[in-house]
Parts: sequence; structure tokens; C-alpha cells
Amino acid sequence: MSSCKRLLYLAKHRSLWTQVRRNVTTWSPVGAAFNTKPHRRLELLEKNKGLFGVPELNCPAGFQVATEAALKNTKLLVERACSHAPGVETVAAFDQLSDGLCKVADLADFVKVAHPDPAFREAAERTCVEIGTVVEKLNTNVKLCKSLKNLLDNPDVVAQLDPDSRRVAELFMFDFEISGIHLDEKLRKQAVALHVKLLDLNNEFLVGSHMSNRIARSAIPEHLHLHFASEGSFIQVGGLHADSPDDLVREIAYRIYLYPNADLMECLDELLKCRYKLAKLVGYESYGHRALKGTMAKTPETVMSFLQLLTDKLSDRTAKDFKMMGDMKKRLNPRNAELMPWDHPFLSGVLRAERYNIEPSLYTPYLSLGACMEGLNNLFSQLYGVSLMSEHPNAGEVWSEDVRKLAVVHETEGLLGYIYCDFFHRTDKPHQDCHFTIRGGRWCQETGQYQLPVVVLMLSLPHPTKRAPTLLTPGMMENLFHEMGHAMHSMLGRTHYQHVTGTRCATDFAEVPSILMEYFATDYRVISQFARHYETGQPLPQSMVARLRESKKVCGAADTQLQIFYAVLDQIYHDTPQNRSTTEILEEMQQKFYGLPYTPNTAWQLRFSHLIGYGAKYYSYLMSRAVASMVWKQCFVQDPLNREMGERYRREMLAHGGAKEPMLMVEGMLQRRPTMEDFVDALVSELNPDFETFIMDSES
Repeated sequence: MSSCKRLLYLAKHRSLWTQVRRNVTTWSPVGAAFNTKPHRRLELLEKNKGLFGVPELNCPAGFQVATEAALKNTKLLVERACSHAPGVETVAAFDQLSDGLCKVADLADFVKVAHPDPAFREAAERTCVEIGTVVEKLNTNVKLCKSLKNLLDNPDVVAQLDPDSRRVAELFMFDFEISGIHLDEKLRKQAVALHVKLLDLNNEFLVGSHMSNRIARSAIPEHLHLHFASEGSFIQVGGLHADSPDDLVREIAYRIYLYPNADLMECLDELLKCRYKLAKLVGYESYGHRALKGTMAKTPETVMSFLQLLTDKLSDRTAKDFKMMGDMKKRLNPRNAELMPWDHPFLSGVLRAERYNIEPSLYTPYLSLGACMEGLNNLFSQLYGVSLMSEHPNAGEVWSEDVRKLAVVHETEGLLGYIYCDFFHRTDKPHQDCHFTIRGGRWCQETGQYQLPVVVLMLSLPHPTKRAPTLLTPGMMENLFHEMGHAMHSMLGRTHYQHVTGTRCATDFAEVPSILMEYFATDYRVISQFARHYETGQPLPQSMVARLRESKKVCGAADTQLQIFYAVLDQIYHDTPQNRSTTEILEEMQQKFYGLPYTPNTAWQLRFSHLIGYGAKYYSYLMSRAVASMVWKQCFVQDPLNREMGERYRREMLAHGGAKEPMLMVEGMLQRRPTMEDFVDALVSELNPDFETFIMDSES
């Protein structure tokens, strides 16, 4: 952005910042925007610009208008894609076709879960179904596939494609293949039928996995009734109550909430069978092999090798962690001292708090939401030359007055995109932290301009009060940094095609940028720039940051081993079918890869909702954490605010989205190709007590 344009941009937003500064004089503009309630302009006379500035979406009926327009345009683009001579124009046409549908479907996918108005949610849901049906038909459109196949089967044409265009063409072809496009008509119909059936089974399992279980009130000691919801003569148990200090409450919740549901068990069995049938039908050895194509791991065998090696290297530490927990349980409850699965989350927390005094209330006054946003702004400015600038949304642009809109502006490149921050608790809003892509970035040949990415970050933070701004616990602060890592992945990419924009990449790479942000969130050199008491202005003491960081290592091996168990279970379920129940598999894997005893008449797998979204890829979090750890230690631990390293990180990893093989991006950043052993060693080394302690020594 030229100096003149940047001054004009700043002048445009000065009115908001001046108004904020009258109320809060100690925060930067972006910090003030999040530490004060938004000043809404009188919108009675303003024209409703529609959700996200999409004019049609100024009312629920607008979804049908937007859907019809997208589908009409789809027909034209299909004809264009089929009529192009093989070449880069074919890839561009496919991407434009995908973009037209995604811009409506992705937006609707967010609105159906987040909008407070049921009419908007229902309209968005109908749009998702309608466009989803069209996508399924396109994935089995023989003529459309043939135009792409003609390109990829012509060596001379492929040789003329740039690497990004070739990869995107191959990814589109992969979408055709996993839908059974290469099969004869009869088998292709079977594949479509399996796809449709899986959509229903996935939804049924997701809904069922979050439903409460109930038991007669008389079956539970009366003095414990107050811990659970009541329904007439029944007690409702809607979760594991893992943080309860009462052993019996945790045990009751575990046994009842995980009690097997026959219908849901049948649903899971059928779901896994359908996934296997579909994978075999389209030419894969198992669903796991189908799911892992294009990831860093590539095959189930590699994943299992990674998980087994990690288990072996952690075994001694895991045993020590369980012994520590067992000793703590003996102290707290000598009469019932056996360590059980329902004890792990609670006792590990007790041990952390006892050893490092990390009571969250000690930290929250230093971590106001505005301070944390100011810290993120400072970090991005120093690493990438990027600023977060608060904007007033237009009338009808946001779905709640709590939503803040941020423009992401680069010091030389100008406006990179927009982040909508839906951070505060709201009735009927999902209680999960997540990142939604509303519009992907892409170069638009039709306009000669870059289509700017738009994302939403959703958190569930407490509202500010008259006496205090929103105050975050350390965990909330880390989650904010984590989700902002996803957002900046979307913002800093400049991919030619939206099909591979930002977080649209391999699952085991997609979490790397967000997990890396967690390291910045616990480094004192970063925290000291923003964490200060919202009343006194005093900085967060360095000793408190050190205690917080070190506390994460307490029971870290046992926590990691639990995640390994979940990842192994996910792999086994998506391998070749076995002649035994999912519960029998769980019992065996729990003994082999976790260590705490299986509890009879429980079926934890029925609460494993990640089987839907992460089917055969739950290991991704562990592998992404390993990569993030390696990048942090090699590239940022010496100086987390190093601009040269920030630029390299953007250039080698963030810029490409999914347009480059994930392992090649890791190799480019680390200047070497890591092995599975390297990944394992990175995770194990994180548990060492002296990890990063030289930083404290150098500053003491």
C-alpha cells in the first residue's frame, strides 16, 4: 500500500479510534476496540448491506436467491470447463466453478450454526443441502471429469503447467476418483448411494454422540443429585464431569455417560462398514488409505509406526506420570486408591496446580481481551509487517452486535483480507473455538484483481462488565492465539486458486500454524509486550509465565499417551474390518496404548465425535504439534520477534495453503527433510524440564 493510500485508510477509521480513546487511553486502537463495548451507529436510515456485505443476504429469503444465482452460474461454468482446450484455462475454470459454489456454501455452513435467528439458520441449512447435492452430482459428472482427464493425460500439456496449476488439477481429479467417477455406471450409482447414506449416518452419529444419558434418581446417592440435571424421576448426565473433585461424581458420570447405546452402536458399525465399502469400491485398500492420500503421513502404516514409536519413547515417563497420579489419589482418597480413567484429567490438574500455583484467577487481570488482541497485533506487525485494524461493519453485515470486524493490512501489500471476531458467549451458540473460511483468496482473471479472503473466528468468552473488560484465563488466551493462527494462515496465503487457499490443505499440516502460535503465547518476550493489569497497568511477572509454561509438562507424557490411544483407535476402526465389536477393539487398544483399565459396560467410542470430521486423521494433531515444535525450536526460540524469520515462515509455509506438498513446505522451513523419528523426538523433548530454561537464565 502506498504511503498516500495508507494515510487515507487510517483517516477513514480515525473517527472510531478517537471515540474509543476518549474512554480508554491506555490501549492501542485494536486493544481499545475489544476492551470497550462497540459504539453502534444509528442504522435506521442505513440500507441493509447483507451478511458479510452480500446484498442478497439482508433477510433469510436471500439465501434462496443467492443459491439460485450460484447454481445458474454453475451451469455456465460447467459448459465453459468442458469446452476449453486442455490447458491452464481448464484448471482456472474448475477453480472458478468451485469458488462460485464455495462462496455460498461456506457462508451458509457458518450461518446455520452461528446465527441467532432460527429463520436464518434454517435458510442456511437448506442452502447447504441444495448445494451439497449439486456438488455430489458434479463429482460424478463424466463429461466434466473427461475434460480434466484430457488435460492430465496429455504429457505435453501437463509439462506447460506451472506447479500450482498441476497440483490443483490433480486435487480436482482426486475428488472425482473418490466419488467413483472412473467406475461403470452401475458401480458409480453404488458409490453415490454410499455417499448419500454416509451423510445421514454421519449426522446421526454426531447428534447421538452429544446426547445425554439418564438413570433413575434412586440409583444415585441423594447427596450427589445436585451435581446433575434432573428430569422427573431421572438424572440426566450430559458429560464426564472430569473436573469434579468428588471421585464418586466422576465415576458415576463416566459410567452413565459412556453406557452403550444400542442404536448408536449400530449406527457406528454401519458407518464404518460404509466407509470401507466406499474406499474399496473406488480402489483403495481401506478407508484409512483413501483418507491419508495427500497428507504428510500418506499411509496408515506410517501413522501406526509414528504412534508406536512415540508410545515406546514415552513409556517410562508415562509410567512415572501414572504413578504420580496414583500417589495423589492415595492422598486424597486412601479408601479407594486405584487409578481409573475418570481420574486422569482431574488429578493431572491437581498436580499442576500444587506444583506451580497456576490458579487461573491470578492471571486473568493481566489478560484482558483487548490486551491480548493488542499483543497479537504487535506480534504480527513485527513478524510480517501486518496490522489489525478495527472497522465499523455496515448495517446488516454482522449477525450480532458483539461481532468485531478486523481489516488485515500489510505495510506494503495493502489490504489482505477481513477477520470477523465472534468472541462472546451467546445463547444457542456452539461452545467450541473454531475458524470458518467464508471466502477463499484467489486471483480473479475475470476482474484482474485478487479476491480477498474472509474468515470468522468463533470463541465463547464472557462478556465485559461495567467494572471490567473481558478477562481471559491462560487457557482462553492460548485458544485465542491458536485460532488466530488459522486466521493468519488464511490471510497471508496468496494462492492463485481458492481450492487450495489458506487452511484448505492436508489435515496433518493445517494445525501447524495454529499450534505454533501457542508457543508464542507462552513466551515471556511476547507476553511482556501486552500482558498488563487492566486496572494498574502492572506487567505480568516473568515468574508467573515461567510457572505456567513449566506446568504444561506435568503429566505431559500421560496426556500425550491418551491422545495416542485415541489416534490408534481411529486408525484401527478405519482399517480392514475385523470380526469383533468396536468395544472389543477399544478394550484391547486401551490396554496396549493407554494403560488405565477398561471399565466394563462403557463405550467411549460412541462419544468420539471426531470420528466424523477426522476419520482416519485424528493423529494429525500430534504430528502437527511435532512440526510446530521443530519450527519453534529451530527458527523462533532464539528470537520470537525476528522479522527475517517471520518472512521466511510466511514464504515457505503460510503462503502456499494446499498448493504445495505439505512435507515440502516443512522441508523448506527447516532446510532439511524430517523423519518420523524426528517428529517423535520433537514431541518427547517438549517434556524435558529444561526446555527453554536458558531464556530465563539469560534474563535473570
